[in-house]
Amino acid sequence: MDHFTFTDMKKIKRENLGDAVPLELFRTIRLIGLYQALPMNGKGTTLTIGRKIGEEFGVTSVNELFGLFERMKIGIPIITHEDDKGMSIAVHDCFCEGLPIMEGKMVCDLEGAIIEGALSKIRGKRVSVREVKCNVHGDECCEYIVKY
Repeated sequence: MDHFTFTDMKKIKRENLGDAVPLELFRTIRLIGLYQALPMNGKGTTLTIGRKIGEEFGVTSVNELFGLFERMKIGIPIITHEDDKGMSIAVHDCFCEGLPIMEGKMVCDLEGAIIEGALSKIRGKRVSVREVKCNVHGDECCEYIVKY
């Protein structure tokens, strides 16, 4: 075996600490380790990682993707608009909710890239996803524009 799969990630055998890690650890990895430590706020890295994660999820529908997002506590996604060219997805209760507001900052590119990877796999062709709102920017939720 030369790589891990999402199925492998579900194999948890921690008798004492269980299957959860604190949100502050995830935030620290994302926003201090990647966002602050890497060039361009780690955007190239998080986009590559997110797309791969989305592809590996193995979901076959938008509903399945949204259910997984919620079960994994990534956020609660809701389609706010959809037509033949794409959709808008609002994500409530995102990992960044409650962080200090920093105007002009959008920090949820990993989550958008996960959506992009999963939707590209579901549709069988590349889609693009762009974050247009973020709690850290001062918006009421994080939001993504998906173009088919």
